[in-house]
Amino acid sequence: MLSINYRKPGDLIPYINNSRTHSDNQVQQVASSIKEFGFTNPILIDEGDGIIAGHGRLMAAQKLGLDEVPTITLKGLTEAQRKAYVIADNQLALNAGWDIDSLNLEIEALTELDFDVSLLGFDDDFMDLLDPTEVDLGLTPEEKLENYLGGDTKILRLAYSEEELSVVVGLLDKGLEATGATDYSTLVYGILRSGAGKW
Repeated sequence: MLSINYRKPGDLIPYINNSRTHSDNQVQQVASSIKEFGFTNPILIDEGDGIIAGHGRLMAAQKLGLDEVPTITLKGLTEAQRKAYVIADNQLALNAGWDIDSLNLEIEALTELDFDVSLLGFDDDFMDLLDPTEVDLGLTPEEKLENYLGGDTKILRLAYSEEELSVVVGLLDKGLEATGATDYSTLVYGILRSGAGKW
């Protein structure tokens, strides 16, 4: 049976090879969430007080000056399981999507209840995307591409974080080098016409 134990933040040991990054802005979002809702998601640790999941929550707790944080000790994991879960805990959540219509209804309801929707964690571009007065979601693929090439990344933000967007742009740049295309428009249009491409 899992049990929650409250520990001092300084007693917990961050995993030195944690590959998940946390910007100052994201840590502040987590801290704001903790202030609003409480510390609802305990930090997962191993039997040696090493953090398996919850590095961002620990950083937020330290930012808030909390004396104690809730933890759950995962016992009996092998070294491979610990290493794998550090990654899986983050990536599995990213594999989920959003029902945009339902999400929009919920955000509208929260707004009517005078709730601060900035606490939900979405950036301004994503919130603009949900506003039908800001973006027409009935765009054709060509129009979506044109929006992106014009500097508007709102469509891509439906699926990617800022860090992941930089990876997408890196892949586009790689495609320019591999194909000899002179711009993103020509590159992506060629991919759409011919399939996945070979680069």
